[in-house]
Amino acid sequence: MTLNRKEFLLSLLLSTTAFLSGCKNDNGKDPDPVADTYLVSSTEIKSLTRSQLTAQVAQQLPAQYQSIIGSFLQHNVKVYKLVYNTKLPDGTATKASGAVIVPDSELPVPLISQQHGTILNDADAPSNFGANSDAAFGGVFFASSGFILACPDYIGYGESKAIPHTYEHREGLATASLDMLRATKEFVKKNSIKWDERVLLTGYSEGGFATMALQKKMEEEAPTEFNLVASSMGSGAYHKTAFMKHIINQKTDGIATYNRLYLWTLLTYNDLYKLNRPMSYYLKEPYATQATQNGKDITISVSISDIFTDSFKKAVNDGTDTGFLNAVKDNDVHDWKPKTPTYLYHGTADNLVFYFNTQDAYDAMQKRGATNVVLNKLEGQNHSTAVTGYLLGTYTYFTSLP
Repeated sequence: MTLNRKEFLLSLLLSTTAFLSGCKNDNGKDPDPVADTYLVSSTEIKSLTRSQLTAQVAQQLPAQYQSIIGSFLQHNVKVYKLVYNTKLPDGTATKASGAVIVPDSELPVPLISQQHGTILNDADAPSNFGANSDAAFGGVFFASSGFILACPDYIGYGESKAIPHTYEHREGLATASLDMLRATKEFVKKNSIKWDERVLLTGYSEGGFATMALQKKMEEEAPTEFNLVASSMGSGAYHKTAFMKHIINQKTDGIATYNRLYLWTLLTYNDLYKLNRPMSYYLKEPYATQATQNGKDITISVSISDIFTDSFKKAVNDGTDTGFLNAVKDNDVHDWKPKTPTYLYHGTADNLVFYFNTQDAYDAMQKRGATNVVLNKLEGQNHSTAVTGYLLGTYTYFTSLP
């Protein structure tokens, strides 16, 4: 979800991201990778030397960090936009896009797939490589440090910008990210890019949720397709059922930008699960009319629990609104047993994506016998300030892998 851009950038320059690809046919068997083509096209959109990278990255940082940036940047990089085949949640074939950032390394390097956090403008999509995009700064930093980055736009941005974004939707985010990895794999092989076959995954906030959904999908549906060696994610809304009940029943801080994201999730589920309820079912006036007219782009400056109708709250709490509850439950990704070593980060004072999401995930995974999941509590940190701890930890973790 939304972050202070400068805080995110600074953290990202000390973090890392993960990548690769996979595929599965309808009978559950891994298909012939030659027979399944995801990559539609690739276009070089930028070439940056180390000196250009140093200047580009340093200008985004406080002065005390600028002098050390050059020591981390080891390679020139090239940035490509990939267009690839994927599917919408209803199974409709479509095309999506993403960015791949490649270092000029003479030795094989790992692939990192980074699932980006919430963005509100198409200009910030990775494949547009705009001035404020994560790919244009943190992405090139890590590529120059010796990683190939694959950065999916998701549905709703870049090539698929005419389609509503599948915000906080498990299958929509995971499928778009997985097919981007598959397309990147084809691109890397086709262009003889030096890749050491290792795959790493990471993301924060919406990207954390997307990473968890992607990892689960990869392990369960394409277990032999990837050499997935590590995953690290921060502050994702993994336990959607508990999260939704919390914001329906508990007082929140009434921050308008946060409430807009909660509403966005509700609107997405109402649409994708064909619930098709009018906003007056969910929301009191004047918010119902405003949301009907403007979607998520309305101002809610009170606790979001105060704007839900009493009848909707009752239907959720007594379990009679099975359609809505099942839609939310379908997006729970906290209760499973990862096989890949997984690091979880979350600020204990997070007032946007509440800490219990990660604690619940860790507890459920432990209960299922997972021994390779590490919980990293970021004490006293909120959704913005926890980014630094997550990214520093991720960078240290990924770069220490043998």
